[in-house]
Formats: sequence, C-alpha cells, structure tokens
Amino acid sequence: MKPTVFIFVGHSGSGKTTLVEKLLPELTLRRLNVATIKHAHHKVELDKEGKDSWRYKNAGASMSMLVTTDALQLVADAVDRREPHQLAERFLGEADLVLAEGFSLAPGDKIEILRRECGKPPRCTVADGLIAIVTDMDEVYSELPHFALDDVVGLADFLLQRAAR
Repeated sequence: MKPTVFIFVGHSGSGKTTLVEKLLPELTLRRLNVATIKHAHHKVELDKEGKDSWRYKNAGASMSMLVTTDALQLVADAVDRREPHQLAERFLGEADLVLAEGFSLAPGDKIEILRRECGKPPRCTVADGLIAIVTDMDEVYSELPHFALDDVVGLADFLLQRAAR
C-alpha cells in the first residue's frame, strides 16, 4: 500500500520543521509508522547534528528524506535487508503516513503554517490543495479547519481522519 502524504507549507521561519517535529511523537504514540521528506532549494550539508533530517530521526521518524535540486538523502535506521526489492518495499511502502515539508508547488493535501508575526500572506490557496491552516490568524481561510500553533493532538486527529478517507 502507498502511504498517505501530507505536505506542510509556509514561509521560512513559520515553524514548519518545529510543527512536524512535534507531530512525530504524537503520531508514533498512536502506533503509526511515519516518514518525513524535506525539500530544500539550496545545497545543504546532509544529516548533520541539528539539521532537520537529524531532528526528525531523533524525534521518532523511522526514516527521513531530504530532496535538493541536485541530491537526495534518505536517513533511516540500519537494516540487514539489502536486496533491491527489499529496499524498495522498506523505503517506499512501509510508512503509514509521510509528512513532507516544503513542496508548495507539488500536488497534494497541504497544511499551511502561518504566523501573524511573519507578516506575510499565505503561500497556498484551496485550489493548490490547502486543506487546513495552523495559525494564530482566525481571519485567514475561515472556510478551512484551523488549528492553534500548539494543537498537535487536534492536528494529528485531523490528519488521521483525512488518511482514513
């Protein structure tokens, strides 16, 4: 089976990584196998302590992927299953949920993190696949479900309800 993918979007500094990092323990407590994918638009040093993929793994992700313009990195727990079909099964189909960060132009269900203090408009629209907002701004996309910046339990419940559809 293919895992359900949710894309977290927002301006730089909005708290995307922090939110995903907080969601991971909540989802893994519910016995879900959750993977992450991080999109970067620039060259980065891969899996250095303190970097996003490192943070995700330390927060409980079974695997984490970073995609840049010229490279791809998958960080996962070491395995002794190394045959190609075993690797494909392990890394592509084992996760129940995938939380992707960035990818604002990609198709798919998006959750935007929008903070009043950032002083910027939303990056995405409903037509772009926006399904919910994590914000401190009630006036933005009032037709969509809103979650407080610290409502990890409510957001996890919402994601699981969407994934069950």
